[in-house]
Amino acid sequence: MMAGLPLLNTYYANARVSSPLFFSSSSPFKQSKFAHRKGGIEPSSLHFSQRNALQIGIRAHIRSAMGNWVSANRYILANAVIVGTLSLSIAFCGLGSAYAKEGVNKPELLPMEFTPLIDVAGFLSPGQESRIIKEITDLEKDTGFKLRVLAQNYPETPGLAVRDFWQVDDNTVVFVADPTFGNILNFNVGASIDLNIPRSFWGRLAGKYGNIFYWREKGEDASIEAAVSAVSSCLREPQGPNACSEIK
Repeated sequence: MMAGLPLLNTYYANARVSSPLFFSSSSPFKQSKFAHRKGGIEPSSLHFSQRNALQIGIRAHIRSAMGNWVSANRYILANAVIVGTLSLSIAFCGLGSAYAKEGVNKPELLPMEFTPLIDVAGFLSPGQESRIIKEITDLEKDTGFKLRVLAQNYPETPGLAVRDFWQVDDNTVVFVADPTFGNILNFNVGASIDLNIPRSFWGRLAGKYGNIFYWREKGEDASIEAAVSAVSSCLREPQGPNACSEIK
């Protein structure tokens, strides 16, 4: 039981028909023929109108007690809602944490022409870039889902400028590869994709290919290529509770 709430069963067991909460000396309800018991009144012996009065009084007391508790704890409740909302935003809005730690917005670092892959850190070779771009293009053509990849070393990043450049929407996954934060894999997942892909997938993916031991041994480029392949495979799977159960 939560602290501060009344013990309702105890309150009912100790109710008395003579209590001013329910009856007064001028009460229109008859107080004869009551069958009393040691722990309180026997509800079954009350007249219909008297039972109604007792129930009304109890309900009024409950409403009052609940109202007082909510009023006394409104700041706790409000803070809980705010903290929960902020936690969700931090977990699933990588654009705000992965490449905008201090509000970085450098559109001058954007390429002149559209591309789904921006490698300002120089992690990838031209051949790797071509393979990844083809994978992303085929995925979007086949499924409608948009995967966008930004490889960076914070704070050298276009940052928030990529939102407009890529027209990020609910069907977009923005993958930010940045070793600055330890784990190189960071994801911003659009709302439509988030509804269909288990949230645990992104954490498992980052744990497998993004951990510092993996990318230090195999290279940042290997982590990026493996992650792109895994995301592409996941988004192509039939949707359902078992979708993306394996990191491929």
